[in-house]
Amino acid sequence: MRPGIEVGPAEPVDMDGLVRLCLAAREESSVGSQVCSAEPGMLAQQLGALTAAPGGTVLVARSDGAVVGLLLARLLGPNPFTDDVSLAVEALYVATSHRRRGVGHALMVGAADVAAAAGAEHVYAAPIPGARGMQRFFVQLGFAPAAAHRMTSTSALQRRLALDTTAPRRPGPRGLEDLIARRRQSRAGLVATKDVVRAAEVQAAQPARLSISKQVRRAVQTRRDAESSTTIS
Repeated sequence: MRPGIEVGPAEPVDMDGLVRLCLAAREESSVGSQVCSAEPGMLAQQLGALTAAPGGTVLVARSDGAVVGLLLARLLGPNPFTDDVSLAVEALYVATSHRRRGVGHALMVGAADVAAAAGAEHVYAAPIPGARGMQRFFVQLGFAPAAAHRMTSTSALQRRLALDTTAPRRPGPRGLEDLIARRRQSRAGLVATKDVVRAAEVQAAQPARLSISKQVRRAVQTRRDAESSTTIS
C-alpha cells in the first residue's frame, strides 16, 4: 500500500465522493454518455445497486479522508458456459490531483485481493472509453487483449503489482522537469566552454597573424627599396 493511501470497500459516507469522481470521469472521457449518467441522484442510485448486486465490488481510495479514486468490479461465474470465476474491472478512475502517486496501483492491489479471495483465476478490465492513459496503465500491468476487454491471470497480476511496489518509481512530472533543466544547464555549460576555448584560440592566433603581417610588410618594403636602388643606378 502506498504511504498516505487507504483502499477499502466503499461505505455510505463515500457516496458523494464516488459520484463526484464518476462525473469527473464522464467529463474527461471523449464519449461521456457511455461512462455514466450525468444526473447525480440517478448515479448514486446506480452505484448503490452495484454494491448490493451479488459479486458487486466498489473499492475506494482515500487520502486524508477524501475519496480520490474508485474501482468498480464484479465477480462473474461459474455459469453454464464456464466453471471458472473471474473478476471484471468495469471502471478505474483516479482524481487528476492524485495521479502518479500510486493510487491506481493501490486500487488494483485491492482488486487482486478480491479476485484471489474469491478464487478467481483471471481479471478482466474494460478501460473507460477514451482514457488512453488507463489503457497504457493496464498494458503495463500485463493485461492482454481479450475480445473487447483486457485480461490477465490473478497470479500474474499479483506478481506484477508486487514487483512494481519494490521497484523504484519513474520520476513524476516535477522530476522530469528537473531532469530537463539539468540537461539544459549542462548543454549551456558545454557551449560556454566551447566559446571560451574558441576565444582563447583566436587570441593565441593573433600574435602569429601579426608576425606574419610584419614579415609581409618588411618583404614588400625590402623589394621596393631594391627596385628604387636599381632605378637610380
